[in-house]
Order: sequence, then C-alpha cells, then structure tokens
Amino acid sequence: MRHDEYLRLDATALAALVGRGDVDPRTLLGLAQAQLARVQPTLNLLLRPLDALAESQLAGRPRGPLAGVPMLVKDSVLDVAGVPTSYGSRAMRHIMPTVHAHALRRLLDAGAVVFGKTNLPEFGLKGVSDSAAFGRVGNPWDPARTPGGSSGGSAAAVAAGVVPMAGGNDGGGSLRIPAACCGLFALKPSRGRISNGPGLGELWFGASSEGVITRSVRDTALALDVLCGPEPGDPYVTAPPESFATVLQAPPRRLRVAFCTTSQLGTPVHPEAVAAVRGAAELLQQLGHQVEEASPPIDGQALSQAYLQLYFAQVPAAMDMARAAGAARGDFELLTRVTAALGRATGAAQSTAWLLRWNEFARKLAAFYQWYDVWLTPTLATPPLPHGATDPPPAQRMLLQALLASGLLGVLARTGLLQGTIDAIARDNLTPYPFTQLANLTGTPAMSLPLHWTPEGLPLGVQVCGRMGDEATLLQLAAELEAARPWFDRVAPMAGQIG
Repeated sequence: MRHDEYLRLDATALAALVGRGDVDPRTLLGLAQAQLARVQPTLNLLLRPLDALAESQLAGRPRGPLAGVPMLVKDSVLDVAGVPTSYGSRAMRHIMPTVHAHALRRLLDAGAVVFGKTNLPEFGLKGVSDSAAFGRVGNPWDPARTPGGSSGGSAAAVAAGVVPMAGGNDGGGSLRIPAACCGLFALKPSRGRISNGPGLGELWFGASSEGVITRSVRDTALALDVLCGPEPGDPYVTAPPESFATVLQAPPRRLRVAFCTTSQLGTPVHPEAVAAVRGAAELLQQLGHQVEEASPPIDGQALSQAYLQLYFAQVPAAMDMARAAGAARGDFELLTRVTAALGRATGAAQSTAWLLRWNEFARKLAAFYQWYDVWLTPTLATPPLPHGATDPPPAQRMLLQALLASGLLGVLARTGLLQGTIDAIARDNLTPYPFTQLANLTGTPAMSLPLHWTPEGLPLGVQVCGRMGDEATLLQLAAELEAARPWFDRVAPMAGQIG
C-alpha cells in the first residue's frame, strides 16, 4: 500500500482490510510513521513516541473494530502505564501513571496501534497549542497558523495524513476548536459517556469529555462505540444507545434547527464565520429541516465568568500536585502561574457560587431544546489565528511577572481591585472562541463539522449542539451533511494527494 492509498481510507476501512488479512498492520504503522517523519519538523505535532506500546500491539496481531489502525493520542488524561503524562508542561514529568487510562485500554482492546502522544498547551488551558516546554504546533493548512487547542497536536496529525483518527479531550472546545481549524470532524460527547478513570474521576467538575478527531463521521461513531460505557467508580454515567455506528444506518428525521451568528459576549465575529453558519443553515433548509434564527437566553458574560472560575479552581490544585511530586515554581508558564495566583485569591464561597450557576445554564438550555432539536453556531469567531496572535504583549508580561514576584497580584485580587482586569481576561480569552464553552458547563454534546473554507483556503468549521445524551441525532445529522457536502477528500497540502 502507498501513502496516497492510505490517505484515501478512513479508520473503518483500514480496520476492515486488516480484519480480512488484506493488509498487514505493520504496513499501516510504517506508512503512518513515515508521514510523521516528513511533517514533524514543520508541524511539531508529536510530543512523545510510544514505540514499545505499538510493538506490543503488533506482537499480538490486532483484532477488533479498530484492528491495526495507527493512532496517536493527546498527552493529557489518556495515561500510559510507566510513561509520564505531560499535560503540555515540564512540571508533570515527575508523575508516573502505573496503569493505563480506561479509554486508552479500550482503544487497545479494540485493536488500535497507538504509537505516540501529541502536543498541547500547558494543562490544556488555551485554544492554541503553544507549549513553552515542547514548542508550538503548526496547522497543516498553513504552518504559520495555529491548529487550535488544546487537542492541537492530534488535529494536526489527522489533517497532515499521519493517522485517520487521533484521541483528545474537550473541556471548553478542545476537540471542536482544533477540528474547526484543521478541516476535520469532532464530537464532544455528553457528560458521563466516556470514563476519565482510573486516574481521574470527574475532570474539571465534569466539564471535560474524552473523544476523537477524525475525517469521517462513521469513524467518530465507531470510536464512540469503543470508548463509551461506565467503569467502576465513575461519578457520572450516561447510558449509550445500542450502537452509534448502527444509528448512522437509520434515515435522518426532519429537525427543528435554531442558528445564530452573534457572540453572546458581544465580541466580534469574523464575516467568514458568519458566512459559514449561514451557508450551513441554507444547506439544512434545502435538506428539508425547519431552520430559524434563535438562541437560548444565556447570559454570555456570566458564562465567561463561570468558565474562568473553573480555571481558578482547577489550576492551583494541578500545580500543587505537580509541586508535591517535585516540580519547581519555574517549571510552570507565566500565564499558568497568574491563573493560579488569581485562583488562590478567590474564596471557596465565590467559586462555589459560580459553580452553582452551571445549573442555571443547563436549565435554560434544556428549555430551549424543548422547542429546537439542535442549535447551529460558528465553532470559532475567526479563521485559524497566526502564531502568537493571543500572546500577551511584552509590557503586560513584565507587569504580570512583577506583580507575581512581589505577591501583589493575589493581594489586589483579594481586595477586588483587579475585578475589571479579571473580567477583561475572561472576555479576551474567549473572544476567538465564544461559542464552545456552554456545552461543557451543561454537559451536553456538541460537534464541529468542516463545511466551510475561506477564500484563502483555510478551514473554518461550524458547530451543532444537541440535547443531553442525544449524540444519535447529532451523528445522523452529521452523516446527512457529510453526504450532501462531502469533505473527506479535501485534505491539507501537507497530507499529500489522495490516490
């Protein structure tokens, strides 16, 4: 098999070839590794090779629904026994998982050949993948731009033709944002669909979900069938249907679709993002769906504050864990240390009050879904950003470093004198990505579909959100849109040519 032939097939088709004995899994791994070697110097998508793990899979002759499919997984949550999980930070190198993550074990049991872990921003806190410890990740459509974050390395690997499917997770858009930046498909499952264990119970108070980034809807459905299901001790359980792959065989029903193109933060939305949604809405109407402009009555400013408070609660705890294992203060990036300092200055009562507001968002969204089946929005408010576009300017970095060193940052935050600054941080942090966090705080499923490219040839996905536990409707709709406006053969120049 040649690479152009490999690129023409999704994971479902590759596994079928291996299952019939038509292709040797070592051949597929060799093709994936050769393509990785070609693109890694430019894209910097791989953080850690897992040669021993891949060899152990091949030695047992892979079997199952993902038999022999080469895969990469994000270096976050998906623990590999005996290998540090970096979370994009040099501070985590001292912590050594002793067992595989349940989700990784399920992929291996299904026959996937996992041969490496992908790059990401520190602790997965950004919509760009720019780890100070491991370097920036490039976008295969334009290496001078970000592939998104935080699962940016995984998205770059799929878009560059290294693997047909890569693992990641999504705590505020971290699957959907990179998919939108890289011309790929990704679905964030409902809370409780996929276990975060055994190393974690709930991740980010249940806001984060595991998942995959793919080029085909059926690959995502197949991966969900592999990954879904409770494990002992999981704090949340959402019972899956009989089979997501089977769901795709059912004819799609006509849906009531709401759409919007405006940011609930009142921040700007690029004309291309607006055009992407309006084009998708027109296509849905042509397919027979009932489409109208509407949005749930969510306070966008409150949502951004609630999301920022999630960081304030979680980052100090993650830093404390790393410090207890031997990390030095200087092992953490500046913005991570600033976030931790602001978090430590925030009282437990204030954090809890914001956490309780998640229920308000969930109830209002559920009421909205009493009338509408799905909600269509941009995934991103802008095309993929150039590297460094979200970096703080040098003067701001110097000020933050001085406030941290003096201890004044925490003092000012505790007295409320930094509230305007904190509000600005929340707004500025979410300006490029104001549409994705609602699904995380409410636990509802949402997906990004590659239905639009800018005149410059950059992908810009659209998001479709659904009811709690109703991935089936989203996947059926995605399959219908994929058939109406196929995207599988539209690949980044760095991926090569499809044979």
